[in-house]
Amino acid sequence: MQRYTLLTALFSCLFLSAQQNQISNDSSLIKLDEVVLSAKVIFGSKFVAKNRTGSSYYLSPEEIKKFNYTDINRTLRTVPGVNVYEEDGFGLRPNISLRGTSPERSSKITLMEDGVLIAPAPYSAPSAYYFPTIARMQAVEILKGSSQVQFGPYTTGGAINMISTEIPDNFGIFLNSSYGSFQSGRIHAQLGDSRKNFGYSVEYLNYNSNGFKNLENGENTGFDKNDLVAKFKVNTNPEAKIGQEFEVKFQYSDETSNETYLGLTQEDFDANPFSRYAGSQNDQMNADHFQIMGTHALKFSDQFQITTVGYLNDFSRNWYKVDFVTINGERQGIGTIFGDPTTYAPYLDLVKGTTNSGADDTLNARNNNRDYLSTGVQTKLDYHWNGENTYHDLEVGLRYHYDEEDRFQWLDDYAMVNGNLQLVNAGIPGTNANRVSSAKAFATYAMYKLKINELTLTPGLRYENITLERLDYGTNDVDRTGTSLSERQNKVDVFIPGIGFNYNFDALSIFGGVHKGFSPPSNQPGENPEESINYELGSRFSFAGISGEVVGFYNDYSNLLGSDLAATGGTGSLDQFNAGEVKVQGVELLLNYNFLENNDSFQLPFTFGYTLTDTEFLNSFGSENDIWGEVTAGDELPYIAKHQFNASLSLEHQKFEVNLSGRYNGAFRTMAGSGPIPADEKVASNFIIDLGGRYKFNDHIAVTANAINLLDETYAVARVPAGLRPGHPFGVYAGIEIRY
Repeated sequence: MQRYTLLTALFSCLFLSAQQNQISNDSSLIKLDEVVLSAKVIFGSKFVAKNRTGSSYYLSPEEIKKFNYTDINRTLRTVPGVNVYEEDGFGLRPNISLRGTSPERSSKITLMEDGVLIAPAPYSAPSAYYFPTIARMQAVEILKGSSQVQFGPYTTGGAINMISTEIPDNFGIFLNSSYGSFQSGRIHAQLGDSRKNFGYSVEYLNYNSNGFKNLENGENTGFDKNDLVAKFKVNTNPEAKIGQEFEVKFQYSDETSNETYLGLTQEDFDANPFSRYAGSQNDQMNADHFQIMGTHALKFSDQFQITTVGYLNDFSRNWYKVDFVTINGERQGIGTIFGDPTTYAPYLDLVKGTTNSGADDTLNARNNNRDYLSTGVQTKLDYHWNGENTYHDLEVGLRYHYDEEDRFQWLDDYAMVNGNLQLVNAGIPGTNANRVSSAKAFATYAMYKLKINELTLTPGLRYENITLERLDYGTNDVDRTGTSLSERQNKVDVFIPGIGFNYNFDALSIFGGVHKGFSPPSNQPGENPEESINYELGSRFSFAGISGEVVGFYNDYSNLLGSDLAATGGTGSLDQFNAGEVKVQGVELLLNYNFLENNDSFQLPFTFGYTLTDTEFLNSFGSENDIWGEVTAGDELPYIAKHQFNASLSLEHQKFEVNLSGRYNGAFRTMAGSGPIPADEKVASNFIIDLGGRYKFNDHIAVTANAINLLDETYAVARVPAGLRPGHPFGVYAGIEIRY
C-alpha cells in the first residue's frame, strides 16, 4: 500500500478543502456543462478542458500569441506535467514526455494534428522526426490522466493535439512578419472567407535562421522551413433537415536544416559552447511532408452526429550526418566516441579536424534516408440525451490505419584534410540499411458519460488490434529482388479500459480516475507491449481570486519498453527492450491570479505551474547497447527532470501588452542511476527568462517584439545523441502584424 501514499494524502487534503469551500460564498462555480466535440479537437475550448474528468490543458490562441514562439518546447513550458529536453535550440525535433513517459523524439505519446495521428509512422516508427510548426497552429490541446481510451495507441502519458488555423467566419487577410538575431526571419500569411454554403483558406509560413552555432569555415548552421496549407469546405443550408459538411485540407512543408548529431566534449563546451566541430560541416537534414485530409460531418439532429475522416501523410527525409569514424580499419560510432573521449581521443581529433586523416582513416557520413507513409480512415459517432436530473452521452469511434517506414541508406567516406572534409568514397544506396517496417491497426473505443446532479462518470473501453512486420532485403540486394529477404512479424491484441469521475462542490471540484497505459511493441516476434495501470486524483478550484488545479498521479508499469534510438546514443535500429517494472509518480500544480482584476484599464494576470516527477526502476537489468547503462533497482529514469516550474506575469491594456515568463528546468541524468548525478552523466538545471510584447495601433495593425533568454544564460540542454549541446542564447526579434 506504500505506493498509494501520495494519492491518499492528496485525497485527504482535497476532501478537507472541499468541506471548507462548501461554506464559502464565492460565486465562481465550476459546472460541467456539456459540449459535443468535433472530430478535430479534444476539448475545443479552455472551458471544456477545465471540466473534463481527467487532467487536461488548452493552450488558447491568445496564449500562443503572447510570445510569438515558433518553438514547441517553449510553447509547452507553461503546462504542468509536460517534460521536455531540447536538442537544437529552435524546436525542430522536440523530445516531449507527458508524466514521465520516455521523451526521446516524443515517441511515447499520441501526437495529432486536427485529430489525426501526425507522427511519420505512429505504430511502426513513431519517433517524431517530423513535427508540425507551432507558428501556424491556432491552439494546442494536452490531455493527461484518465479518459485516455478515446486517443491511442499511446495511452500511458497522454495525447497532444495541435489545431491548425481554421477557415475564418468572414473574409480576412492576415500577415505576420518578423526578423531578428542570427538573421532569423519569419513570414506568415493567410487569406480566407466563409459564405453560406462554402468556405476556404490559404495559408503560407516561412521560418528561417542562419543559426547560433559556429563552424570554423563560416558555413550556415541554421535552417529554412516552408509550410503551405489550403482548406476548402462545403455545407448544407443551416435549416436543412440533415446537416452535412465536407472539408478537405492539403498541407505541404519542406525543411533544409544544417543540423548534426555531433555535440561537444565537456571541455570544449566550457570553452566555447556555440562552436561546431569540423566533422559536422556537411551534416544536413532535407525533408518534405505532404498531407491530404477529408472530413465529413453528418448531423442527424442536435443529439446525434457522425463524423468521418480520411487521411494520408507522406513524409520523406534524409538526414545526412557523420555517424562513424574509422581509423586503421576499426570503426566506432560517434556515441561511443563521445561516451569515452579519452580512450577514443584519436577518433575525436579527426572529428574536430585537429589532425589529418591517414591512409585508412575516414569519417563515415550516413545518408539516413527514409520514406514514411501513414494513412487511414476514422469515424466517430456521438449520441447524447437528457433524463430527469441526468445527462447521458455515448461516443463510439473506429479507425483503420496503415503506416510504414522504408529505410534505404548508405555511407559516404570522407578524409579530413586541414579542417575540411574531402569525399574519398561515395557509397551505393541501400548498402547500409535496406528494409521496410510496417503496421496495420484496427482500433475502436466506446466511452459513456453519465452526469447525475454534481457527479460525472466516464467509463470507457478501447480495443487495439495491431500487426507489425519487417521485410529486410539485406545490404547486398539493393534492387530488392528478395534473394536474401528476411521477414519477421509481431501481433498485439489488447483491451484498454479506463474510468474517470468528477464531483462539483461550490467553487471546487474533485476529479480522478484509473486507466490502462499501453504502448505498442516493435516488430520483434514475441515482444510484449508496454503496459501500466495509471491513477490520478486532483482538484480544480477558485477561491479568493485564486483559481487553479492540483493533481497527484501514479503510473505503475508492469513492463516499460526502452528503444534503441540513434537520437539517444543508440544504433538507431528502433528495436525495443524490456525494462520491467517501473513506478512514476508526481504532483502537478497550476495557479492563476489577476492582481488588477477590478481595474477597468489594466490587467495583471499571474500564472505559476510546478511539476514534481519521481521515477524509480523496480528491478535490475542491463539495457541494450548501454542506452541507459547498467540499471539497478531503485535507480531513476534518465532524461526526466524531477523538478520544474514556470511563472509568467503579463501587463495587459487595450492598446498593448507586455509578457514576462521564467522557466526552471531541474537537472536530469542521461543514464539510469541514484544519488548525486555523475558530472559526465548530468545535464545541469537552468532558469531561462523570455520577454514578449505587442502594441496595437488599431484593429488592423500591430507591432510585436520578443526576447529569448533575456539574461543570456549559457546552458546545456542534452548530452545526446553525441556530446553536449547548448540552448538558445540571447536573441531579439521584432515584427509587424496586419489584419483585414
